[in-house]
Amino acid sequence: MHKHISTVFALISLASASAVAAVSPEQAAQLGKTLTPMGAEMAGNADGSIPAWDPGGTPVAANFVAGSDNYVDPYPDEKPLYTITADNWQEYADNLTIGTRAMFEKYGADGWEMHVYPSHRGAIRPDWFYANTLKNATGASLVADGQKIEGNYPGVPFPIPQSGLEVMWNHMVRYGEPASQTYDTYYVDSSGNPVLATTAYSTSVFPMFRTPDEPVGDKAWTKLRINYEAPARRAGEILLVHEPGADYTAGKGRSAWQYLTGQRRVRLAPAVSFDTPNPGVAGTSTYDDSFIYNGSPERFNWRLVGKQEMIIPASSYKFVFETALEDALGPKFLKPEYIRWEKHRVWVVDSTLKEGQRHLYSRRTFYIDEDTWVAVAGEMYDGRDQLWRLQYLYGANLYDRKSGYGSAYGAYDLLQNIYNLNGKLIPGRYASGVDQDDKYFTPKGIARSGVR
Repeated sequence: MHKHISTVFALISLASASAVAAVSPEQAAQLGKTLTPMGAEMAGNADGSIPAWDPGGTPVAANFVAGSDNYVDPYPDEKPLYTITADNWQEYADNLTIGTRAMFEKYGADGWEMHVYPSHRGAIRPDWFYANTLKNATGASLVADGQKIEGNYPGVPFPIPQSGLEVMWNHMVRYGEPASQTYDTYYVDSSGNPVLATTAYSTSVFPMFRTPDEPVGDKAWTKLRINYEAPARRAGEILLVHEPGADYTAGKGRSAWQYLTGQRRVRLAPAVSFDTPNPGVAGTSTYDDSFIYNGSPERFNWRLVGKQEMIIPASSYKFVFETALEDALGPKFLKPEYIRWEKHRVWVVDSTLKEGQRHLYSRRTFYIDEDTWVAVAGEMYDGRDQLWRLQYLYGANLYDRKSGYGSAYGAYDLLQNIYNLNGKLIPGRYASGVDQDDKYFTPKGIARSGVR
């Protein structure tokens, strides 16, 4: 494991390892000073390979048409600083996730490589989000064995985290704004053949951010609806998920419903959770692999390893918004020329399955970007503690808004020699905001629009 532990983490870990401890007013006062308003280190790193945070945000691309939702690359003239290949990857091993090292060991001879570009730190949020984050630093706390946050407002609940579970909650309720998109999901089988698993129209809203002056309470973090269009056997199916903003205790966690064309009815779907294989990726990942990690954290013990400098996918405008997914699918991995990598600081969280709980994975490690609190990579281990799957998220700041990411994410299965890519929008099929009203995101709403 990488030796670098950030000064900020070292200081706060001395205060307490408890998930319920709040930071002191003196520590919280560093937000907006030595720390960004969301809790990242304001300064760059020692050698300048990670720049200081830019409060002005990501620059708007010169050829971006306002209101078009076509987020073209704002860095079109940048070239890779260097390329990491099978011949030199061990020179960079300290800045590679365990999963990335495994990719070089398994696929380096087949051409797996990383084009590393200049790093950018332009993630910004609304002023009210910053103000709420400052309140949360001293006012929010975990209760009910980490299953619930009390005292939090719509913002980062734990901007100066003192436990792994606090970091994961920051990811689980990260900032978002309504959006809709049509996307494709593929998996590539062990023979190198791409298979379309899903084409779908996805819409999402974020109720807890509509009332920034109110505590989160029982408000939903997100309401996500997916209308499946392909393949033919799934066309007409609908999935609706309501994800909580602060409470996964019994009876308060995720609610999910499905409309299945064969049954012509809406049914509660409690199995849309944890390690149930996700049919959206033809069962090649689990439901709680979505967005690298989602859902209740109840089945795992969480440990904060620290903050490290890692080379991760970033500023993925060309891949997410401009590339047809079919063009980027290689026989064993995504074609390297389509993926942009940058060095960033990430929080590293390790987790192990609790005694008496069941899950396909015995252990999981996650890497959460310090500027956005978005999980950008993960590793999953089987019951023999063998590395099984690894994940990457390919994200891009929406530079004319303060809303976070457009993204896609996928997993490599090292044991079955397959991989998938989920949520990759079809170019031109992304829209900020949604046209539908709140009724659309209800069980009655999916029943009304179900195929009869």
